[in-house]
Amino acid sequence: MAGVSVAAEWQLLYNRFYRKLDLYSLPPQSTSPATASPPPPSAAPSPPSATSPRSSSSAPSQPAAPLLFSASGQPLASLPWSHHPRIVSMSWSSSLLLLLVLRDGTVHRFDSHLRPARPPVFSLGPEPFSAGVADCVFWPTGLVALTESFQLFVVSDLDNPVVVKLSDPGLEDFPLCMAVIEPQYTMSGNAEVLLAVGDGVVAVEEDGRQQLGMGVGPFQKMAVSMNGKFLAVFTHDGRMLVIPTDFSKIIFEYNCESALPPEQIAWCGLDSVLLYWDEMLLMVGPLGEPVRYLYDEPIVLIPECDGVRILSNSTMEFLQRVPDSTVSIFQIGSTEPGSILYDALDHFDRHSAKADENLRMVRSKLPEAIEACIDAAGHEFDVSRQRTLLRAASYGRAFCNQFPRDRFQEMCKTLRVLNAVRNHEIGIPLSIQQYKLLTAPVLIGRLINANLHLVALRISEYLNLNPEVVIMHWASAKISASSTTHDNDLLEILLDKLKLCKSISYAAIAAHADNSGRRKLAAMLIEHEPRSSKQAYSFVAKHR
Repeated sequence: MAGVSVAAEWQLLYNRFYRKLDLYSLPPQSTSPATASPPPPSAAPSPPSATSPRSSSSAPSQPAAPLLFSASGQPLASLPWSHHPRIVSMSWSSSLLLLLVLRDGTVHRFDSHLRPARPPVFSLGPEPFSAGVADCVFWPTGLVALTESFQLFVVSDLDNPVVVKLSDPGLEDFPLCMAVIEPQYTMSGNAEVLLAVGDGVVAVEEDGRQQLGMGVGPFQKMAVSMNGKFLAVFTHDGRMLVIPTDFSKIIFEYNCESALPPEQIAWCGLDSVLLYWDEMLLMVGPLGEPVRYLYDEPIVLIPECDGVRILSNSTMEFLQRVPDSTVSIFQIGSTEPGSILYDALDHFDRHSAKADENLRMVRSKLPEAIEACIDAAGHEFDVSRQRTLLRAASYGRAFCNQFPRDRFQEMCKTLRVLNAVRNHEIGIPLSIQQYKLLTAPVLIGRLINANLHLVALRISEYLNLNPEVVIMHWASAKISASSTTHDNDLLEILLDKLKLCKSISYAAIAAHADNSGRRKLAAMLIEHEPRSSKQAYSFVAKHR
């Protein structure tokens, strides 16, 4: 069968299949990506990986400055670093800002080119400054910092930072580990910090604290599931437990046969938990024997909404549960409608009469078979397999009038966008589920922030989205980057592109030129503003 080689790459965890896809082979680097701070989780494009200047056993000679790489390993930028307080932690926000938290409680914000964001720096306050920051935990939109004096400070919106001190956790020593339940998953709507203390957990919020799970621990590692409902913990005696975040019961327990705590613990979707020790990655599910993966180099686990990205010195991989539609088609011995239709195409290509026989077998379930092939194509990263699955769907559509044509066209469009941004030169390996959660406008925003304006413009035009935001950003970036270009020459370059969008605001671009010190250029641009009300800028009259 055509799907045998596909299913042979899968691993079975009880009754669920998992697959590990090679996204990129990374070029040799002068630093170890395995010390990188994870990019944004859940539906964020794979932004650059940033290496930390902190020392690490896996990378004995660390650089003196943060370095930036694309997810495909292409070097993008470096940041000269002269600040004396050491970097305690670093991570990406959901809006693709790189956050560097220093020991003195200052937080530096950079864009995806390591240029200072606005505001470039904010402080966690006088108490973290005097006591010092000991540790940080991030989530996509916020962070929590633990000070040397055992106090907690939270920023829930990294784009508009407001620092809130949580209740006194009552600690006499540092917790064994720390995790955060994001605000959208708590009853109060505020972040809840879980601290492993003694033989249980102290849950701390703005208005109080409570002790949970007493007698179950001590806990060496904790990880909150993507939906905020479950907690995976590793205990002092080598057990991996899954517990509701209210600690009402133990849902699952697995004896890891070693009391040595894993270096990392992460959820793989909602169906399994990954534990990583040096050279071994263990995937544990609610039933059945765990799956083991061996590595001869250090790795970093980056949880996503539908799996985990695995970053090593040489590869970027994606581990996920095999989608149901893919299983129905490629599982060995499958008799599902999608599998029969897929085989019918194979027989058709080989001019075998068995193609007609397969079609007769599945005729009453052709819509189901076509949908399975289309859905499976959407979950594939391999372009040739995408094509074959879509050809199978198209072959079935020729004998099924009632299947909606729009569904096929929509998937083709989606895959063209995904394949474009997955290109090694761009390095955004989104899955289709991540893309749907992110949405096309947000992806376009990420592309323009990375100065990938041409790709962003082509995607906007292809999806019939307004290209104004792309052209506006390009024009502003062009003005900022063309300090030595004569005003008349730069105006000609700008006008050539601005005419692509009739609704473009020349006044807004002129204002940016004026703020950049290009007053003559601003005056020339404002003359092309078609709306007279927008031309009433005092700087035009002042600087002519």
